[in-house]
Amino acid sequence: MKKFTRSAGVLLNVSSLPSPYGIGGFGREVDEMCDFLLRGGFHYWQILPLNTIGLGDSPYSGTSAFAGNFLYIDPEKLFGDGALSEGDLHAAEYPGEPYSVDYAFCKSAKRAVIRKAFESGAYEQEEIEEYRKKNAAWLDDYALYMAIKDEMGGLPWWRWEVPYLRREKSALEKVRAGEEYAYYVFEQFLFDRQWAQVREQLTSHGISVIGDMPMYVSHDSADVWAHPDIFQLDKDLNPAAVAGVPPDYFSEDGQLWGNPLYDAEKLKKTGYKWWLERLCRAMNWYDVLRIDHFRAFSRYWSVPAGAETAKEGKWERGLGMDFLKKAFAAMPNARFIAEDLGIIDDEVRELLAESGLPGMRVMQFGFEDGDSIHLPHNFDRFCIGYTATHDNNTTLGWLQQLPENVRDYVLRYIRCDSFGWSSGGYSCKSTKAFYRKLAESSCVLAIVPFQDMCGFGADCRMNTPGVADGNWKYRATYENLVGVDCAFFNEVNSLYGRNRS
Repeated sequence: MKKFTRSAGVLLNVSSLPSPYGIGGFGREVDEMCDFLLRGGFHYWQILPLNTIGLGDSPYSGTSAFAGNFLYIDPEKLFGDGALSEGDLHAAEYPGEPYSVDYAFCKSAKRAVIRKAFESGAYEQEEIEEYRKKNAAWLDDYALYMAIKDEMGGLPWWRWEVPYLRREKSALEKVRAGEEYAYYVFEQFLFDRQWAQVREQLTSHGISVIGDMPMYVSHDSADVWAHPDIFQLDKDLNPAAVAGVPPDYFSEDGQLWGNPLYDAEKLKKTGYKWWLERLCRAMNWYDVLRIDHFRAFSRYWSVPAGAETAKEGKWERGLGMDFLKKAFAAMPNARFIAEDLGIIDDEVRELLAESGLPGMRVMQFGFEDGDSIHLPHNFDRFCIGYTATHDNNTTLGWLQQLPENVRDYVLRYIRCDSFGWSSGGYSCKSTKAFYRKLAESSCVLAIVPFQDMCGFGADCRMNTPGVADGNWKYRATYENLVGVDCAFFNEVNSLYGRNRS
């Protein structure tokens, strides 16, 4: 497994990039992000899962563990390919405010331009067919699932007509011969084509992408429909138990995610085939992969189907080191990060140590109790340090909500005399001091959310765990990218040996 060298990165999801189309994507906004990272002395860009999104527009509850989010496809690149007109571009432009993603508009507008590109004849059919064959292991199921879902009026797969529900060969062959199936193959072709161009550009500038992989998949997904045998489902194909976490920092009732759980014994009998294919797909997208909810490989929280809260769950044995050894053998040069936050016991610590993967430390968590491992003076050299994650409040919002005595301690710890704004640009004394404290620590990678670089408050938070609505909408503007005090971050990264790839 490849090791990390001391460096630094910025956390900002693709959806949060500025663009005229209501959501960030793979267009010129990536050029701006690339320039921004280099001005600040950063060589890692961390994003959220690139997969399709699902309930609540969450990238952690998608309709496929393998398919990419079509909302990121850039219309201007399609125009450059000769697949769209200028009028098509204008029709896709978002007329609202640039600070928040309007998912309803974007889904409609992006699908419209992608369908026009599909009908344009601008792309070689031989190239698309070669792509389909190369990715058939996952793409066939996804295109079938989406085409049938359209035909069934959006119903979840367990409510489909029996021939589709039971994957009868003749019914699936008929779908494969249809235009909708071809469209969804084309959509993924465009996604991978454009993302490959982005990766090539970033790599040429010495920037690595840290991606993210949700531990679980949605019940209503191509994965569970196509592989029900590897999930804990009852005879009616409903989850027998669902995923979540017990009460923790984020929620006093725990979090009831509702995803179906894996059948560990069935997975083991297949040599973990589905999971290994999933990891390989992810490592084709990213330079580094953060595995969300790593503790589930040790033990996972199993909640009975129909339970009102996650409190009713219990711990069950996960896939463990047997699976991880096979993953490392299959991908010896891959780099992984273990998201080891939340309730961590000795078994998880032992698994993490045996795996050799770096874990995460989040500064905001360090001020809750005693001499925490999340305080920078307690970091080990192998960990990945964060001021905050996408699940935290922004650092300024967090500071503003702290009890006065705790806030005073935080400010003394980071050697800052106030937590308010300083003069000029997007600049906040306390959040800059917070990052400086992170950068001077021993962690091998120091990651800062873009909102903390700007000194933005709670209204710019990306996600609030346990809250169903209003998440995943934050967007930056081009003015934000220009307004950040990149000279400060470049100086800090250079001073503490982090301005390197």
